[in-house]
Amino acid sequence: MINHRRSTSVDAYVGCRLKQRREDLGMSQERLAELLGLSFQQVQKYERGLNRVGASRLFQLCGLLGVEPSFFFDGLSVPLGPGVSESQSEAETLSTASLLAAPGALELLADYARLKSASQRKKVIELIKILADDD
Repeated sequence: MINHRRSTSVDAYVGCRLKQRREDLGMSQERLAELLGLSFQQVQKYERGLNRVGASRLFQLCGLLGVEPSFFFDGLSVPLGPGVSESQSEAETLSTASLLAAPGALELLADYARLKSASQRKKVIELIKILADDD
């Protein structure tokens, strides 16, 4: 039997977007939890993608964080039905969501985007490849 309640990489992506917006607003997990009537541990679980965010909670978060529901899904493609072609497969989309859910990924990406020099960006990529190969 399939457990439809398990979190997925999409849940992790939504959690990353939640954390990103909360931090952009300078809001602590404790403050967001207080506004939601939850423990800060529950907010942590949402942000890590360990727990799914239900539709009513997502709607509540939109109001508190000043975003539209689409904010939490920007960058994800909707898998299309059989016989409909798309440029990016669901597996590729979900792997992108999984990559962004990795600890520190959003911070790394944000700092990388702030680099003005193409040569600096190239050096960062080379350094990361070297470090990844050491493992």
